[in-house]
Parts: sequence; structure tokens; C-alpha cells
Amino acid sequence: MAQVRVPYLLGHAEVASLFHVERQTSQKWRADGTLAEPDLVASGNPYWLLETVLRLETGERHIDQERLTSYKARIPRGLEIRDKRQLPIVLGIQEAGRVLGRDAQTISRWRHRSQFVAADLVLSGSPLWLLQTILDDAVQRERTVVAAEVSLLNAGHRTPQKPRGRGSSRALRQTRPAPAPPGVRTFTATEQAAAVEFLAAVLAEGYSVTIKPQP
Repeated sequence: MAQVRVPYLLGHAEVASLFHVERQTSQKWRADGTLAEPDLVASGNPYWLLETVLRLETGERHIDQERLTSYKARIPRGLEIRDKRQLPIVLGIQEAGRVLGRDAQTISRWRHRSQFVAADLVLSGSPLWLLQTILDDAVQRERTVVAAEVSLLNAGHRTPQKPRGRGSSRALRQTRPAPAPPGVRTFTATEQAAAVEFLAAVLAEGYSVTIKPQP
């Protein structure tokens, strides 16, 4: 079997390391717009393509080339991607749990007991997997996969980034809950795209979904 190629991605810790700055500095760059919007958000955490991070280098900011070489060496057969639209589906521990119908604590417990596939990447202390890695491991271990969650991921639905700072927390507390969606919706086999869109919207608002097949 061919070795899986994993994209070069960086979290705040890796960005800070490349530029010889504190992690808080990378977070400040993100807050003031110096560091672009994340190319990927997994389990609420932001990640950037290496190409995006390299564009940060200016006359005042310099990348440590030895650290860059070391970073690449930690990702064998790393995949250089210039456009986030070319990213494969990458999951954090929360998304992995939803794909398997479990919570993040269960996935973490499985990892510590070596009952779960090794992460394809560990960035800023958090594990990341390709979706296909999770699915292959589920087949091997005969674990159930939640097909609706896989469909949502394939449709581009992601966990929002975790709020940062007190201002964000206050804003969340002041946000009014969205109105409840219709109680019952029916979709036929020819309306798969609409069904996925509806599921994504409902789950994003924190509601649960019950699927009842009908003849």
C-alpha cells in the first residue's frame, strides 16, 4: 500500500517556532490580520498551509531555515499545497468522534490505550487525521461509521473556530438562540444535496437529528 501523503500544515506553535517568536506573538498576528484567515479549522483550532505561513516573511520577520527543514523532516512525504481548496479532509479529535458516533473523550481514551489509529499529524499539541485514515481504521476494527457525518464533512461543514478572549465570550453570551428548524423534513433519494445542506444547518445550531427511513 502506498504511503499516505499528508499536507504541510502549521498551528500557532509551529508558526511561532519558524519565526523564533512566542506562541502569543503568532496569536497576535492572527488577531491583527498579519496572519491570514486559517486555511483549515479542525476541532475548533486554526491551521495554515505552509505556503500561507511563508508569505509572512518580510524584512522584519525571518524564517529560521534550519527549523523549516526540521519541520518538513517530521512529515515524511509531506504534500505541498498552495490552495486550501485542494486540501484533503482533515479531522481533529472532535470530528473523528462524530464520524464514529462517539465523544472526544472516548477517542482520546482509545488513543491512550492504542485502540485507535495513530494521528497523521500532531500540531500545536493536537492530533489530526485524514478522513480516509479514520474510515480505513474503522473498517479494520469493525467500528460503525456515521454516514451522515461523513456526508457533512464531504459537503464542507466544519466545527467553528474556538472563540478567543473575553470579548468573544461576551459576544457569545449576548447572541440570541436561532429559531428552531422545522420539526419534520422529508427528503427523497434525488434530494441528497438538499438533505446534506439541511443536516449541516441543523447540527451547526446545536440541534439533534433523528433519521427515519420510509418506504
